[in-house]
Amino acid sequence: MTTTSARFMLWGPRVLGILLTGFLAMFALDAFSEGKPFGQAFTDFAIHLVPAVVLLAIVAASWRWEWVGGVAFVALAVAYVTMVRRLDWILVISGPLLVVGALFLLSWRFHDELRARVHR
Repeated sequence: MTTTSARFMLWGPRVLGILLTGFLAMFALDAFSEGKPFGQAFTDFAIHLVPAVVLLAIVAASWRWEWVGGVAFVALAVAYVTMVRRLDWILVISGPLLVVGALFLLSWRFHDELRARVHR
């Protein structure tokens, strides 16, 4: 394993997890539609942000314990597939969740080797 691939396996799931959190948070912006009072729109916005906040908390926990991110992201991908029946949404949401989960699991599996290569 090269130093570059070790860095990607170490930092990739963390960065992709943060980017995925931002992507999901953007869906909360639809709460601010025309004609809706600000108070109601803000309440809807806060409710729609809950999945992104949960994902961010998982990324934060995974920073130290990669297996947490691996298990949680894969479980969220499977849960989303069971709840949604549209293939396009499954690919857009569950696909990245599954990829990030797999990367966290790989990072956990090769934890010691990755840290040794990256911090040389």
